[in-house]
Amino acid sequence: MSVIPKWCNMTIDNKLPIFDGHNDVLQSIYLPKTGKARSFFERTAEGHIDLPRMREGGFAGGFFAVFVPSNSSADGFPGAGPDSAATAYEMPLPASLDLTYALEITIKGMASLFRLEAESEGQIKVIRTAAELTVALGREVIAAVLHFEGAEAIDPHLDALEVFYQAGLRSLGLAWSRPNAFAQGVPFKFPGPPDTGPGLSGSGRQLVKACNRLGILIDMAHITEQGFWDTAGISQTPLVVTHAGAHALCPSTRNLTDKQLDAIQESDGIVGVNFHVGFLRQDGRLEPDTPLSEIVRHLDYIAQRIGIEHVAFGSDFDGAIMPLDLGDVTGMPKLLQALRDHGYDEAALRKITHENWVRVLRKTWK
Repeated sequence: MSVIPKWCNMTIDNKLPIFDGHNDVLQSIYLPKTGKARSFFERTAEGHIDLPRMREGGFAGGFFAVFVPSNSSADGFPGAGPDSAATAYEMPLPASLDLTYALEITIKGMASLFRLEAESEGQIKVIRTAAELTVALGREVIAAVLHFEGAEAIDPHLDALEVFYQAGLRSLGLAWSRPNAFAQGVPFKFPGPPDTGPGLSGSGRQLVKACNRLGILIDMAHITEQGFWDTAGISQTPLVVTHAGAHALCPSTRNLTDKQLDAIQESDGIVGVNFHVGFLRQDGRLEPDTPLSEIVRHLDYIAQRIGIEHVAFGSDFDGAIMPLDLGDVTGMPKLLQALRDHGYDEAALRKITHENWVRVLRKTWK
């Protein structure tokens, strides 16, 4: 069992608990790049979040992603390929994954989150209901929602989905940026529209209906535009994109068109704004020297177009290139101050930091 430093018990010194749409910290635990997992309970300079830094930054929890990397070659992510000075790039879609392999890695990821909860001495709670989320936010317990970034570990008969739900799965990305049995993701490309390929398969349509029945949030980050519209035509719950930006401000395939934003508003859904610099900047450059005003610009655009009730944070901590001014999760108070300086009052900030996510999850979960 990990030894938890006493100073991890400090409270979140922030009247606005931050609940976030996406982080990838679990990968550094169940699939460490160095071969040695880092402790979540000790403050380090690695990555963007650990428990001490979350406390310092007022980070109250969010969607903890389980992701299955390719087992044959490196996945095409825009932090690993083109030079930061590049103003255009295109990466081909990785191949689809073998179900057995995907299942093995997914179980590793789930187990890592459950172990964190067990070892945290009550500081972390895997959230399964909206009531649990409300209690955790009020008690300064880190609220962790189990999320799959891609449906590769789910069989076409959806038997695994039932088991995963009982284990704690409450959010499912239909696709990452590659094809699977249910949907296809967008390739990483700049500039380019999200209309890059086919929509949902027949099995994908059944998956959407099953998620609605069980009360699993459906995340449309990474999916093709046609997949987005197919899902919008079937799903009975608010439309959600956990980590993306506005295509009008940064024409990356990963960002949302105005028409998609409007549909999210009509469904009472939400967009978590991604902090990855390549999805923020108008020039698409992978340049860490990107000001916090770029995050504010996307938040402001979405709020102005579809309402403050439909935008929140979707950081992509530990999975993307953060602006240097933000650095890591400890920089979140800087971002809140930038929003205040831009004219957002405390009521608006409460919606952005947590209230909007709580509303959508209450309407989605059983």
